[in-house]
Amino acid sequence: MNTQEIQKIYERYVIPNYIRNPILLVKGNGVEIWDAEGKRYLDLFSGWAVSLLGHCHPATVKAIQNQAAKLQHAPNIYYTEPQGMLAKYISEKSFGGQCFFCNSGAEANEAAIKLARIHNSARGKYKIITFSDSFHGRTIATVTATAQPKYHKGFAPLVEGFSYVPFNDIEALRNAIDDKTCAIMLETIQGEGGINIATNEFLKGIRNICNEKGLLLILDEVQCGMGRTGKYFAYQHYGIEPDIMTLAKALGGGVAIGAMTAKKEVAKDLVPGSHASTFGGNPLACSAGVAVFETIEKENLLDNTKKMGEYAMEQLRLLKTQCNIIKEIRGVGLMIGIELAINGSTIIKDCIQAGLFLNCTHDTVIRFMPPLNVKKEHIDEGLGILKSVLSNY
Repeated sequence: MNTQEIQKIYERYVIPNYIRNPILLVKGNGVEIWDAEGKRYLDLFSGWAVSLLGHCHPATVKAIQNQAAKLQHAPNIYYTEPQGMLAKYISEKSFGGQCFFCNSGAEANEAAIKLARIHNSARGKYKIITFSDSFHGRTIATVTATAQPKYHKGFAPLVEGFSYVPFNDIEALRNAIDDKTCAIMLETIQGEGGINIATNEFLKGIRNICNEKGLLLILDEVQCGMGRTGKYFAYQHYGIEPDIMTLAKALGGGVAIGAMTAKKEVAKDLVPGSHASTFGGNPLACSAGVAVFETIEKENLLDNTKKMGEYAMEQLRLLKTQCNIIKEIRGVGLMIGIELAINGSTIIKDCIQAGLFLNCTHDTVIRFMPPLNVKKEHIDEGLGILKSVLSNY
């Protein structure tokens, strides 16, 4: 089918809750992706950081094919090797916790919220503090946790027990804690909020406050985890550990999967019957996740992320000196934000027209999040296109 035929099918049968570009994507390979008319695009956004190995990496393709031929689904009242092995990887590469598997970042954060509450239920504590410009998901609880009013519109009444304070403001946080507070929840690096990075003092300060007051620290690493910053998890840049961490997006290298991992003394409260997910931890998705970890190790992608991130930042800072509408460049590893002095939506459309996939969030911040195996020539090509587009503004 061509693009127009699929558009007509969508108009008739798909709820229009997305603003879609008039492009029918049909295949991808590495950092490249093609539409139905054969046009090639350079993908330096990776679908909200999902395709961290690029499109159709041979390792994940092989893992999915092999698993699909053996066992695609098994209920969680039985054991499967892929789920156990993926939990082992997550635990050993992070802080030694135990995992619960689901299908998305919103579900992982929902699980974290429920665990924080059930862990504190005997003490009557249930409130969770989150931060301005955060994004934690689209379920009714996670959208409440998201401290951006635009996502709340039309969904009242929201879930009781959430309060919001400014990001990177430790004193405002201290003042917001009361005797019903059970947890503090934040993204180590805010993605949807505009690539806002927690300061060292802020995150260490939160950890200290949680230790002092007996609160749980929940880190949402759905977008910034899985090597995106040059370490497996962004919190590892700070010398602290969370009590609960959530993952999704890149975890399956393109396959839908989410995970929550928690310290054993906290995780034990999620007892049988308290929470579940029918498809969570299914063999197909977990096999892809195992392949992702193995590929990161085999191809030394954490090191490549650091090197290519530094190179991209250098080139972007140079571009900033040549382009007046760039206000700031900020990021860690290959999670980079380019803040503009104008709305970036038209710029993104122009980039797509020129064969480059990027994204604009928070109206003015262009997100640059290529696969972790990106090469210099890809960065040069992409920034060349961006420079050409920006020169028209």
